[in-house]
Amino acid sequence: MTDVAVVDYGMGNLRSVAKAIEHVAPHLEVAVTSDPEAVKRAARVVFPGQGAMPDCMREMDARGLRDAVLAAARGKPFLGICIGLQMLFERSEEGDVAGLALLPGRVRRFPADKMADAQGIRLKVPHMGWNEVRQAGVHPLWDGIAQGSRFYFVHSYFPEPSNRELVAGSSVYGVPFTCACARDNIFAVQFHPEKSHTAGLRLLANFVAWQPAVRRPARTVPASSAG
Repeated sequence: MTDVAVVDYGMGNLRSVAKAIEHVAPHLEVAVTSDPEAVKRAARVVFPGQGAMPDCMREMDARGLRDAVLAAARGKPFLGICIGLQMLFERSEEGDVAGLALLPGRVRRFPADKMADAQGIRLKVPHMGWNEVRQAGVHPLWDGIAQGSRFYFVHSYFPEPSNRELVAGSSVYGVPFTCACARDNIFAVQFHPEKSHTAGLRLLANFVAWQPAVRRPARTVPASSAG
């Protein structure tokens, strides 16, 4: 059984994620895999992704990975990264595409009319670069990471959970936005921990050591509410 499976559905530089995990946990077996059975057998699952969400959803389904990802998110330590966070929600404005509906809420694009800093200077979209993250509360994956630590972002969209209890971290880019969500055995972030130096490596180290105390099933949002 693989210790950590990094789900490969053809979107993003997954090797950098795997290498970062291997760096913080050289004693663990880390596999980048597109095999649904390997994902199901793994002790922990990392669900990353880059690009457009419609493409990511299509490629995930084309590889037969949907059921394996859903099963992992319901019963084992699960880390979503970037699009891997957005895909957990009900629907995205990007292509008006349905997500996996594991978490209630939608994915929004940065509003064009709000893209200015405190001095009125226009901000570019996508949001690309380092930004401070405000932790919403105590969580094992924040252990040893200072409040306001900077992480690396590359995105034009962000999640808007309908349940504020899901928010584990936030940032500001023109507008405040949710950049980390947590529930039970799921932790997911909009930023890239594998590109975020010390703080990002600490988050990954915390993930591979994490033993979620509560693992009740993550209920999929009914299809009627996901439309």
